[in-house]
Amino acid sequence: MGLEIGVVPPGPKNAIVDVAGVGVGHTTLIMGDSIRTGVTAILPHSGNLFREKVPSAIYVGNGFGKLAGSTQVTELGTLETPIVLTNTLSVATGIQALITYTLQNPENADIRSVNAVVGETNDGFLNDIQGRHVQEADVLSAIAQATTDSVIQGNVGAGTGTICFGFKGGIGTSSRKLPEQFGGYTVGVLVQTNFGGDLLIKGVPVGVALNPYWKEQFQQDSDGSCMIVVATDAPLDSRNLNRLAKRAIFGLARTGGVASNGSGDYVIAFSTAQSVRTVPSDTLLQKQEVIINQEMTPLFWAVIEATEEAILNSMFLAETMRGKNGREIKAIPLDEVRQLMKAHGYLR
Repeated sequence: MGLEIGVVPPGPKNAIVDVAGVGVGHTTLIMGDSIRTGVTAILPHSGNLFREKVPSAIYVGNGFGKLAGSTQVTELGTLETPIVLTNTLSVATGIQALITYTLQNPENADIRSVNAVVGETNDGFLNDIQGRHVQEADVLSAIAQATTDSVIQGNVGAGTGTICFGFKGGIGTSSRKLPEQFGGYTVGVLVQTNFGGDLLIKGVPVGVALNPYWKEQFQQDSDGSCMIVVATDAPLDSRNLNRLAKRAIFGLARTGGVASNGSGDYVIAFSTAQSVRTVPSDTLLQKQEVIINQEMTPLFWAVIEATEEAILNSMFLAETMRGKNGREIKAIPLDEVRQLMKAHGYLR
């Protein structure tokens, strides 16, 4: 549409895969008239993640959800499996698949514990969620298909059956590339949007403009969840990754999200920088070079803007979907949005 979100320039693909080495794969399940679900897998790097762990942190905006593996990430500050996103009742399947994925690597023949990280949103309005149609093979397929080339967005993977601000949600992504004077680092964000609120685009009250009755029903239509995955090549430890993750929630707020009582809003952040990875060693000490606190602000700007745009992209690239019991969720009407943005001076 030509809308520019924020002031930090995007990376060349405007996607989380702009962070070198990060891969994303999807399995999309659309079958019959009621199966509308799937899996999205995010790989921090293509190697043996269990043996070459990346620093990670988790921030909970609102904890009405199921984020498996979160306590160990918080305790140890590292991520040792790919991140899997799916629907609420398929989290256990995601865990099983990540265990299988980890153990099938011959290098991991002697391990006895795997901290699988699986997040979710509830797609039960459009999807037969009780049918638990996601299988272990679907999760493994999403991991196997992960690519660093590009990210398909909208009604795909874990976003197949999701809803955002009353319109069709889905998977969205965006990135920001800092100028060289601020380190030249890249921040990429991927979201699974399934939440409500008062939709704002560059501060324009688009939600109310498209639905005049929204003000009367806001209390009932705000629940849902949003999974946010943040990747960066900046050398950050888990403490500053947690600070970065907190700012991603600011990006959600800028779109009008309110983290309602029934909303599971989680951020998982990790760094791909080689200098901060944890590898097997016989030494007692590990040397790391990390960014100092005073240099974090440009990264905060980047993650806020990338999250805001990723959420909007998840809607702008989604399509109208009909699902369980004939229910239909329409895509956001882009022509009307375009006219609103023109009227406020943001488009020619």
